[in-house]
Amino acid sequence: MALKAIFIDIDNTLLSFDEYVKQTMREGFAHFGLKAYEPWMYDKFTQVNNGLWRQIEDATLTFGELTKIRWNRVFEELGIDFDGPVFETYFRGALYDSAIPEEGAYELLDALKENYLLCAASNGPYEQQLHRLEIAGMREAFNYVFISEKVGAAKPSEKFFDYAFAELNTGRTEQITPQECMMVGDSLTSDIKGGQMYGMQTCLYRRKKNMIAPEGVLVADSLREVVERIHEADK
Repeated sequence: MALKAIFIDIDNTLLSFDEYVKQTMREGFAHFGLKAYEPWMYDKFTQVNNGLWRQIEDATLTFGELTKIRWNRVFEELGIDFDGPVFETYFRGALYDSAIPEEGAYELLDALKENYLLCAASNGPYEQQLHRLEIAGMREAFNYVFISEKVGAAKPSEKFFDYAFAELNTGRTEQITPQECMMVGDSLTSDIKGGQMYGMQTCLYRRKKNMIAPEGVLVADSLREVVERIHEADK
C-alpha cells in the first residue's frame, strides 16, 4: 500500500536531545558552582529521565510532575546537594533555545517533503518543541505538528494518534488510513509501540546498535537509511 504520510519524532530523531543534555549539564554545573561535569554523569541522567518518561508513556506521571522531581533524583544519583527545581528551570530554559540537528536530519526532510505529508510527532511541551523546530529551520518542512502537551496525551497512547489522524483527515474527501502512514523514531516504547498499536507502518531509527526491533518493524542505523527504508516500503 502506497504511503501518504510520514510521522517523525523530534528528540533524538531530528534534534539531538542527548548532545543538548551533555552540553547543558557541563555548562549548568559550572554556572551554579557544582562539581565538574564528567561523562558518566550523563548516563545517570539518562537512567533517571528514561524511567520518568516511561511513566509518562504509561500515563502514571504527568510532565508537570516530572519537572518537579527529575533533577532532585538526578542529583541524588550524582551525590550533588542542590535544588533540583532550580536546575530544572535552567535546564528547560536552555532546551527551549536548543536545536542541535541529528546527522542527516535536513537531508531526510528534503528527501521526503515533496512526496509525502510530513507530521512531526513528539512528546513534550508544545511551545518548546515548536520553537526548536523553527530555530532549526525545520518547521516549514512539516504539514502538521503533533505535540503531546497540546494533544492531551503522549505516545504511545491511542489518544495521541486519534487526535493526529482526526487533524490529518479534516477536510479530506478520501480519508488517510494508518496503514498508509509510517511512524519514524528512535524509541521502541513510544514511537514504535505507538505506531504498531495504531496499525501504522514503523521504522526504528536505531541510534544504539544493541536495540532489537519487534517483528515487522523496519530498522535504519542512520537517517539516510530511513529514507531508503521508506522508499522500499513504498514500492
